[in-house]
Amino acid sequence: MLKLLFRCTVLCALGGLLHGCVTPKAPEPQPTIPSTPQVRYEPVNWNQIEGWQTDSVQEAWSAFLNSCRAIGQRPEWMSVCTDAVSAGSPRSFFESRFTPYRIVQRGGLADVSDSGLITGYYEPVLRGARRASASFPVPLYAPPDDLLTVELGDLYPELKGKRVRGRVQGKKVVPYFTRAELTNQPVLKGKEIVWVDNAVDAFFLEVQGSGRVQLTDGTTIRVAYADQNGQPYRSIGRYLVDLGEMTLDQASAQEIRRWVISHPERKQEVLNVNPSVVFFREERIEDPQIGPKGALGVPLTGGRSLAVDPLLIPLGAPVFLATTQPNSTVLLQRLVMAQDTGGAIRGFNRGDLFWGTGTAAGELAGRMKQQGRMWLLLPKNMPPPAAR
Repeated sequence: MLKLLFRCTVLCALGGLLHGCVTPKAPEPQPTIPSTPQVRYEPVNWNQIEGWQTDSVQEAWSAFLNSCRAIGQRPEWMSVCTDAVSAGSPRSFFESRFTPYRIVQRGGLADVSDSGLITGYYEPVLRGARRASASFPVPLYAPPDDLLTVELGDLYPELKGKRVRGRVQGKKVVPYFTRAELTNQPVLKGKEIVWVDNAVDAFFLEVQGSGRVQLTDGTTIRVAYADQNGQPYRSIGRYLVDLGEMTLDQASAQEIRRWVISHPERKQEVLNVNPSVVFFREERIEDPQIGPKGALGVPLTGGRSLAVDPLLIPLGAPVFLATTQPNSTVLLQRLVMAQDTGGAIRGFNRGDLFWGTGTAAGELAGRMKQQGRMWLLLPKNMPPPAAR
């Protein structure tokens, strides 16, 4: 302060009496416009949800009851899940016990978006054997023993729910091996569950997260997601588009498979673009009609289960999805349940619809790359994520 007064006195002397001397005023605070988009949850009336009145809500009821098996003991869900057991009309139940929230993204004072990318996934069925052979050369692996998972919330409470994976090298934790690096590492020896007949099918099995394998002895097993190497997911479809090998509209799972089959000499190059590797565990299939378990820990329901970003949509919550059928303009508007997650499912209104098991489901899932909107349904006593 003394320096400022001294500087002002000197300037007054030099500038003369006509100019005077006034201490500079602090600049007026300006309104802040978010530099990054902000997700908002806006309560709406049921008649503002596109397709709510025409959807067969009862077809999602069993999926909702599955969610309740996982979250029904939590205080905010206990009442609605208990009452759901004896509920009459599913539509009336949701309308009386839940508040719908339109999910929007605001990037400025007037910049509002409510549309995100909706893709599809499914449970593939592969052919395999218990022993490696020329017919079945591609192994599916259980997690390696040296894969380390660090729960960051145990070290820093503000990072609860976040984790990193790696391995110990000397006295340091370093990133785990990439897909390309694992080719020359012995850490997976002895971790083979089964061998399948096609490397591309094995790769897409990792992308889906789980699948079934029909063995040569006539039995069918399920290989479910067990862990991941911690490396980020990279799209091989995007890689082929960037190389000019196909257009963005062509980059479906079916087209990628066809391209790799017609360019066998480049197969490993393309697959190694994705450094992420998924490891599996074997499960018995008690009932072929029941789907694989998602991240919520309950079986997925074809057409009614959705993989979401759990930072934006609570796992287990009902979500109304308004999009279109795969590679089509035909409306697809239905109630679904947030029961799974995925390495590529991140960000605003990003969803991955589970289509079921087998070839037909795979055809739909592989071609689904639509824009869509979401409404989050929460019990009336539960605030939306933004309020928490």
